[in-house]
Amino acid sequence: MKIYLASPFFREEELSIVEEAETILRNRGFELFSPREHEVRGVPFTPQWSKDTFENDRKFIDRADAVVMLYHGAYSDSGTAWECGYAYAKGKPVVVVQLSEKSNLMVHEGCRANVSLDELATYDFDTLPPKGWTGEMT
Repeated sequence: MKIYLASPFFREEELSIVEEAETILRNRGFELFSPREHEVRGVPFTPQWSKDTFENDRKFIDRADAVVMLYHGAYSDSGTAWECGYAYAKGKPVVVVQLSEKSNLMVHEGCRANVSLDELATYDFDTLPPKGWTGEMT
């Protein structure tokens, strides 16, 4: 199974969590695409770099069988949110790893399952059972 890992990785806490998720998913034998590991070469923040980054990430979402989103609650990276919305629109199952006690309704309603980081190690990606959000909504 091919999995696209949508996550911010700009702060130390985010980087630590995305690295842990990458390890969990690879240890489970999934073919993983993590944008953190595939940053587009070129001059950052130029129009060409922006276009190339966007197209590369979109291409790998299109190729994925599922998307895993690392979601930090009411705080969400706009790029990560876009990736998950795009995946949903393309009919890709989205599994949200809830990293906060609060979730935005657009995130938890637009995904197949809401799991913890620990549950990511055992979630059944073959059958993708639904798991609703039970925490606080924002």
